[in-house]
Amino acid sequence: MEQLSDPSKVGEGIAVAFVATVYGVGAANLLFLPIANKIKRQLAHGRTCKEIVVQGILAIQEGLNPRLVEEKLSIYLAEHSHTGQEQTS
Repeated sequence: MEQLSDPSKVGEGIAVAFVATVYGVGAANLLFLPIANKIKRQLAHGRTCKEIVVQGILAIQEGLNPRLVEEKLSIYLAEHSHTGQEQTS
């Protein structure tokens, strides 16, 4: 913006801004967004694992039959594998 008084340098400034924008968009799409998606998947998986552990502990504390506990927890695994298949499709 300081070089607006010199018309010959305005084009150079616009070119530099355009190149910086292209590099930023490229870095975001090729590097940062895939990393963010991978972190989101890992966090979701960790959340599911912790939820299964909590539900298992609560079921054991209630004194449920081990087969009922297994059935109750297998529902979480079926849901998790089902959503994982949708994400890869």
